[in-house]
Amino acid sequence: MSTYELHKNALVKVAMGKKQEIKYPCKANSSPKYPLEIYSENMFTLKTMAKALPKPIFLSFLKQWSRWQNLDKMTVDSIVHTVHVWVMDHRVMHYMHWFQLQTGTMAEKHNMFLSLLSSYTPGSEEVTQVDQLSGLQLLQSEPDASSFPSGRMHMTFQVHRYMIWDMLSSMFVQCGPNGTSILYIPLVFISYNGDTLDEKTGLLQSNEVLLHAAVELVNLLELDMHMAHMYMTPGTEQEFFLVECMMYALQPDLKIMGCMLVGQLPPWHQQLEDHYFGHIPSCMMYMISELELECLCLGIPIKTHHNEVVPAQFKVTLIFKEASVAMDHNLLTMDMLHKVAHHHNLHVLYHEKPFKGINGSGKHCNWAVATNCGKNLLDLTVCPKTNFYFLVFLLAHCLGMQEAPPAIISAFLGNQLNEVLNAINEDCPLKNFSMPQFQTIKVSGTVLDVKDAGLPHIARDLTDCNHTLPIAFTGNKFEFCAIGSKQSPSFPVTVLNCMVTTAITEIVTNLHAQMGSKPTPSDDDTLAVICRYIRLMHPVCFEGDNYSDAWVAEAVCCGLPNICTVPEAFTYLLKDKHLAMLTTDTGIFSHNSETILSQQILPAAIKYCKLLAESTTMPKAIGIEAAPKVQVLNELAPLVTTLEAEHAKLTATVQKLIDHGSNDSNKHAQAACNLVVPAIAAMCNTADMLKTTVADKYWLLPKYAKLLLMIRSDWSAGLIACGE
Repeated sequence: MSTYELHKNALVKVAMGKKQEIKYPCKANSSPKYPLEIYSENMFTLKTMAKALPKPIFLSFLKQWSRWQNLDKMTVDSIVHTVHVWVMDHRVMHYMHWFQLQTGTMAEKHNMFLSLLSSYTPGSEEVTQVDQLSGLQLLQSEPDASSFPSGRMHMTFQVHRYMIWDMLSSMFVQCGPNGTSILYIPLVFISYNGDTLDEKTGLLQSNEVLLHAAVELVNLLELDMHMAHMYMTPGTEQEFFLVECMMYALQPDLKIMGCMLVGQLPPWHQQLEDHYFGHIPSCMMYMISELELECLCLGIPIKTHHNEVVPAQFKVTLIFKEASVAMDHNLLTMDMLHKVAHHHNLHVLYHEKPFKGINGSGKHCNWAVATNCGKNLLDLTVCPKTNFYFLVFLLAHCLGMQEAPPAIISAFLGNQLNEVLNAINEDCPLKNFSMPQFQTIKVSGTVLDVKDAGLPHIARDLTDCNHTLPIAFTGNKFEFCAIGSKQSPSFPVTVLNCMVTTAITEIVTNLHAQMGSKPTPSDDDTLAVICRYIRLMHPVCFEGDNYSDAWVAEAVCCGLPNICTVPEAFTYLLKDKHLAMLTTDTGIFSHNSETILSQQILPAAIKYCKLLAESTTMPKAIGIEAAPKVQVLNELAPLVTTLEAEHAKLTATVQKLIDHGSNDSNKHAQAACNLVVPAIAAMCNTADMLKTTVADKYWLLPKYAKLLLMIRSDWSAGLIACGE
């Protein structure tokens, strides 16, 4: 069957295919369950543990969970027995050690509960089958880790590593094959010497140093609060593309790289801005409904879902949780999206830029710090000008942004917060923002009259939001918008924590120096330190369009780096002051496309050239004009020649880097960025020009229109009618 027929059959199956429906969970009496009854039913939660364990054992576990003491053997063995009884009711055959690799993906190690005990007598052996999970197997495991990435902290032959149960993140059960289930045990992964080998260990350690610094600062500023512990509470927003599985299977670059190297946009895509928050396609609704039910069973409420800017692009938003749990939930949701999409003949694309010329996908991480009493330290309150701990935490976060490496890092605070900071710095009265405004919304915290008797007055937020900046203050949290869609949020959040910790530590040192021998800092002492940091963070704050050329020029004047490539970012990250922030200051870390072209694009173009040449020769032989075909052939032949030359140049460049590359990995990466990336871009541009010239019947790869627009059922039939 030809590729053209495969494309057409795929379109027909998509247009005629039925949507998979799932049954809503019901009780034993067949009445539907309430969402609250479904929530976390497949999780081994604290509530489940409290019901099953003796009270003294459970209280002992709570002390460890609250970081007050280490677990003793009796407590661990009791928990293991309770877990074992619980999983047997869920048809669980395997338990799985589940942890975050430094590649940004999740690792799995499956172990069977069933074990054999042998007893020997003279001349015979008796074998007994037992279901077994010991306390040691729950708390700690020792995998063969020779092939894991480790940042050169160990050699390949050094395989002894440890996986340790993360008690902050609950165990859970997921469906396996053939009606079985699997118990997932969240873990951290460390080396024989205790070095971090995963992304969660660094996150947990950065949480600890951040929260210790935050407790010290709050207790210094407000003695009556007496905070013993705090929590970092992030929440993620996940963007992604959906494409039909059949179209995905016909696109090798999507399968290998996650993005399309070759392709041109269809006439209609995002220009009219009619997809964002528009009507959700039915296939997406069926899929997201199943996803919500599956995630609800795992204690992951998907708070919001909607269309994104581009056709076939969507977003789901999760509720804020404690940091370790929030990171696990984001990665688990990404995994569930893949599985559920497959049930509906769809494939999820997490690549940050799967299609050129249109919006890509990202991941927003909302960052806040709360006390053990539930008080958000980034809450403005009624009078932010005298809310010292809010001002200090705000400044610590903005000051830390000066240490962040990607592109131009800046922060958006909004008009009112800038007015507050300026008033403090200049020791002048705060501007009155209490007057209602009708047309221009500049400041939050006021009442907005929409001038319609049928509509109520509404309370305006304290700040607007600017998503063109990597970091924006959005009322009671910072929203970090620079995380890639496919990326695990654990490492970016770890770096954020380290930056803020360093800034808080510096502020505490300055407060102690300012107050001298006094037992507590006076308001004047605190304001003096705050004013000093307002002036320091001024270059990082920006209220305009971060995409504009004007901001690039202004950032240069402010002394902010503009880092546009990955090798540059890593080089900047490895500077002494940044390494010190991640190592000595916080103690978190230690020092330690070508095949598609040659096999599909060039053969298709050459075959079409041959067809055109033959079709021009035959008419001329009988005296018929063949000018249109000759014109197409004249356009096509130079493109084929150019593409072959560019392909040869790229091959030679890559081979040269392999043969004569630098031993310095940073220099090697920079050379590849400067030489290989432009060569690939030139080759892809020529291939795109070929795509518009070669007839669809001979082009072997699906085009953008089929990938972006087929997700909408009303367009599938239209594409078939048009012969796409």
